[in-house]
Amino acid sequence: MAQHTGRRKFLGLAVAAAGLTACGSTPAATEPPVANQQPLPSPAPARAENDRPGDADWKVTAPGPPDAIEGFADRVSVLPGEPLGLHVSTTAPGFTVSAYRMGWYGGARARLVWRSGRLPGAARPGPTVAAGTRTVRADWPRTTTVDTTGWPEGGYLLRLDAVGGPGQRYVPVTVRSRETAGRTVLVNAVATWQAYNEWGGYSLYNGPTGGYGTRALEVVFDRPYHYDDGAGLFLVYEAPLIALAERLGLPLGYATGTDLAREPELLRGAAAVVSLGHDEYWSNEQRQHVTAARDSGTNLAFLGANCCYRRVRYEPSALGPDRTVVCWKSDYRDDPGFRAGRPATTDFREGPGADPESGLLGVSYDGYPVDAPYVVSNPGHWLLAGTGAVAGDSFPHLVGVEYDRVPSAGPAAGPVEIVASSPVVCDGRRSRADSAYGTVAGGAGVFATGTMRWVEALDADGPGGGRADHGMDHRAGAFTRQVTENLLRAFAAGPAAHRHPVA
Repeated sequence: MAQHTGRRKFLGLAVAAAGLTACGSTPAATEPPVANQQPLPSPAPARAENDRPGDADWKVTAPGPPDAIEGFADRVSVLPGEPLGLHVSTTAPGFTVSAYRMGWYGGARARLVWRSGRLPGAARPGPTVAAGTRTVRADWPRTTTVDTTGWPEGGYLLRLDAVGGPGQRYVPVTVRSRETAGRTVLVNAVATWQAYNEWGGYSLYNGPTGGYGTRALEVVFDRPYHYDDGAGLFLVYEAPLIALAERLGLPLGYATGTDLAREPELLRGAAAVVSLGHDEYWSNEQRQHVTAARDSGTNLAFLGANCCYRRVRYEPSALGPDRTVVCWKSDYRDDPGFRAGRPATTDFREGPGADPESGLLGVSYDGYPVDAPYVVSNPGHWLLAGTGAVAGDSFPHLVGVEYDRVPSAGPAAGPVEIVASSPVVCDGRRSRADSAYGTVAGGAGVFATGTMRWVEALDADGPGGGRADHGMDHRAGAFTRQVTENLLRAFAAGPAAHRHPVA
């Protein structure tokens, strides 16, 4: 995999082209105000949540200049009813916070769950950069505390609105599930969001000079997200799948990768776990817990590419546990944690302690960048029912920007069937991108799309050729939506191998 700034820029362009405007905490010396809530109707039970009216005005439409307003939460996820702190900097004298739960809602895609009253604004200092690791932090005091009592589980965007002038930004937060038995669990890939986050000039890919040698070695959640007006990678790689899953009315659970790493029993009895469009950075603990769930019959769906590729370690920050993402990559020998006996924070497939991702996914990351048609090779497969696809059907631009393939050699959990095999040329090298379905001894089904654009394609509905969806057209949208619906319904019904064994 390329380590340098070109990869980061390529993914950044993907975000910019999306057609979207671009535990514990340390209190301030004087406790900040609790946001003045203007109560909205109390939420309905979770099953009826998407029957409620949506609010189509959730989007950022007036972002204003870069320093107009921005912020971050001191909790990546909370249980319903737990408080979270917001750390906000704004040049405006005041601002409001609106909590939008992201879902289907008849196509509106969000519902306003709560809104604050006006809160006092203040401009905060710029980023601080730690020597050695080049870790960027926003050392801002907590501005307000938000009470999540009555908030349904789900993925949220908190929108910050400056008062008295333009200025809007998002702060993503997950209201996670306490238990997931019988549910399909949608996992927010927050470590990957943070790995690509360039707020303050440093990500896990590069520093201000654009060079790999100046990258951060550790990144923290104690800063805003640079991409997509503060939403990180959520809107491009995750929100379309959440909308589809909620439209289907399936029993759903919600978690982040940090939750899966921290709580060994969280996936006990889960029907399925869904990794979304770009989920590259995993800890050893997350991988162990997901593997254990699979071996107990929980189905796994990987709706992206380049998943579970980088091994990370979570450490605390000044604001709480698990807020630092450690990934020294090729410099792992210099990592104090590695020297103290912790696993190397490098690629899973590399030594020491090599554990190639194909042992979990059934496919292996094979390269980037590519832009190629997705080619159906097994039209009779149950996953393609209702698509009308025939052998050789192709969907332009659906394979990209990174891709996976079934390895010719290497670990695999069980037998696999290739659903689609798409020829690609990557940096002059001929290869293929594979969508693959497999089963394991415990009864679980495992599906991997083999392309990073799958979730983006769920929203493709135009003639194709435009920037918004990488040129994917309505055919790609209809195809991916039908396959994904087949997948989610089958995986929600329990161990897929019982009804859909590999031939």
